[in-house]
Amino acid sequence: MAPLAVATRERLLDEAERLFARDGVQGVTTREITEAAEQRNASAVTYHFGSRQGLLLEILARRGGPIDAERGRLRSFAGPDPTLTDLVACLVRPYTDLLGDPAGRAYLRIVAQLRGRFAAWRLESDAATTEHLSAILGEIEQRAPTSPALGRERILALIILLTGSAADRARRLDADDQPELDHDTYVENLIALCAAVVSA
Repeated sequence: MAPLAVATRERLLDEAERLFARDGVQGVTTREITEAAEQRNASAVTYHFGSRQGLLLEILARRGGPIDAERGRLRSFAGPDPTLTDLVACLVRPYTDLLGDPAGRAYLRIVAQLRGRFAAWRLESDAATTEHLSAILGEIEQRAPTSPALGRERILALIILLTGSAADRARRLDADDQPELDHDTYVENLIALCAAVVSA
């Protein structure tokens, strides 16, 4: 792909990510995205991503891939017999690391808006960016002291808690509303809460 096309594609991704986070995935038009990216071609989104949905999926993959790679690295360090808390930390730490960066916070705010799709995450997720997520959640689900159906429900609750809490903190940081808890305390508390959801 030509350098100019790559630059245009990245600009569209950056602006869409920013607008989706600020105004909502459903509240932003492709025209607003192309205008924000200073593109004269009104069909730039279609040209580069196939559709508005293709653009959203590319945004998710762009951030999701590195997060999943870090999950896999942390899981390998946890050894052959990790505790439930160790496994939960493999999910929480890479995700909450994004809170330190405005673009990362935009991603967190976008993911939380997709809450209605979480129940079908195993079927709809991009396998290339959720390989370690899927494996770790599978291990966590096996630790749930309950029936398989309730275990799946607890995994869903864990995902909702993690994504919702991180998005809320991202929103507050973006608004210069300094949270009461420092980052490390927040992360440790979120790990404990997510582990408690599974083991309750």
